[in-house]
Amino acid sequence: MSLASHTTPLLSRIISSSVAAANQAGIIIRDIMKKGELGIVQKESARDLQTEADRAAQRCIITSLNKHFPKMTIIGEEGEVESSLASGQVFDTSTHTPINVTCPPTLTSLSEEEVVVWVDPLDGTAEYTQGLLDHVTVLIGIASGGKAIGGVIHQPYYNYQNPGSALGRTVWGVVGGEVGGMAMVKPPPGKLIVTTTRSHSSSTVNDAITSVSPTEVLRVGGAGHKVMLLLEGRAHVYIFASPGCKKWDTCAPQAILEAAGGVLTDIKGIPIPYHATAPHRNSTGVLATAKGQDHGTFVDKIPSHVKDNLKA
Repeated sequence: MSLASHTTPLLSRIISSSVAAANQAGIIIRDIMKKGELGIVQKESARDLQTEADRAAQRCIITSLNKHFPKMTIIGEEGEVESSLASGQVFDTSTHTPINVTCPPTLTSLSEEEVVVWVDPLDGTAEYTQGLLDHVTVLIGIASGGKAIGGVIHQPYYNYQNPGSALGRTVWGVVGGEVGGMAMVKPPPGKLIVTTTRSHSSSTVNDAITSVSPTEVLRVGGAGHKVMLLLEGRAHVYIFASPGCKKWDTCAPQAILEAAGGVLTDIKGIPIPYHATAPHRNSTGVLATAKGQDHGTFVDKIPSHVKDNLKA
């Protein structure tokens, strides 16, 4: 079935096109790393970096999606990067075999004008520059009515430590529908493994983690990578009691996690809004739980002083 077929629901076509664009962005990211000319610039702080891979991957994703869905609102982490590519340079997602995405009945009548797409072309930039390549993801989150409804996570370096294995993996999900690209795994019983930031630690972050009495703490980079740990059954809960996360970090992971039966909110248990006019920063932190975990119990365990420190 053609990607452009109007018998296919819009959300299904956006997901399919986003998978193709994310895969191409992954190729760009790997190629730039191979060449070794990362073109690193500092943004808001020494920990907030941008590379040529971030810029080129965003150009690829946004120009590709704009070509097929010109009425959508697309918000990219790297802001208004130059996207005036020659027509021959625009990656045409319709040349790729579309994936079969089942769209829930409640989402079949969306119009492009109702859709907001949040793009993080390279989540885990600092880790990318440090060679921690398994932390790197490409995130394309799809929202409507202020809610995350679909998402794509591409891992450009999945399997990179296993020579001879196929490199890269793309996972996608639709809230109320399905998850594709991987098999879900439940986290191990009898343990409580928490994943959290490796670069934005503070007393508030640490107090939140201590409050749930974890048996193990995984400090890793990238929101996409942390949620993948929940989906892979390698962690039970993701706790980030800090304002350092943005909407493009959480939209795609939230949609896929919720499609898989998990939950993602702010640290107070309040839904994160994804309207086009919503502040980019998730000022009240992130709390995410794998399928089978009692999200409300974790919300209740987070100390009041931690919640009070995070103001909207």
